Amino acid sequence: MSDMDEDFMYDQDDDYGLEFASESEESETDVNIENEYYQAKAAKEDNPQAAISGFERVLELEDRKGEWGFKALKQMMKILFRKGDFEEMKKKYKQLLTYIKDAVTRNYSEKSLNSILDYVSTSQQSELLQWFYETTLEALQDARNDRLWFKTNTKLGKLCFEQGDYARLTRIIRQLHQSCQTEDGVDDVKKGTQLLEVYALEIQMYTEQKNNKKLKALYAQSLHIKSAIPHPLIMGVIRGNVSAAHK
Repeated sequence: MSDMDEDFMYDQDDDYGLEFASESEESETDVNIENEYYQAKAAKEDNPQAAISGFERVLELEDRKGEWGFKALKQMMKILFRKGDFEEMKKKYKQLLTYIKDAVTRNYSEKSLNSILDYVSTSQQSELLQWFYETTLEALQDARNDRLWFKTNTKLGKLCFEQGDYARLTRIIRQLHQSCQTEDGVDDVKKGTQLLEVYALEIQMYTEQKNNKKLKALYAQSLHIKSAIPHPLIMGVIRGNVSAAHK
């Protein structure tokens, strides 16, 4: 008897009953997780430790990784950041990164990680920032989110610039530039905005190095990009630094 035949041997009413019970149980679990999440969130300001315990219970209640667990980890990271418990925060971030491949949507994970990295950047602790950027980039090798990879690598490049690590910054600029090129190795006109971000970072580096020849060449290249809608700050960096070089 085939597997299909065996399925037909069961009473249909029992099948429907089992299916209904399964859906009901799953729905009840979802409600419990949601309630636990919001109770923990409500305690976040007055009793952060109780909030962390509540968010941990959200993770325990999850049958599989999903949005509530992702949100709970984000909330725990915020609490730990405020407490200055950066080591525990790093552990939660590594756990959160295991969700980005298929537990939450691409857009949601991208928006969330961007906000986390921006949030962490307020610490002004370069070693902590470097760890977060590098750990994110490592996780993105599997997630294949080119847009988030570009943004994160750009943040790391800016950090290298602030640290005066021009050797590493040069390597990052090369990677960023390559990501804005076609398979033939020419600049992709569709990525004009990203190209200008790369040029702005490179121009800042050459300004510090007082390499006026490179500055003028980069500025000339930037003028050929017509498809971009850059942030005003990016254009300010490009024009401001190049103008200073001409004085």
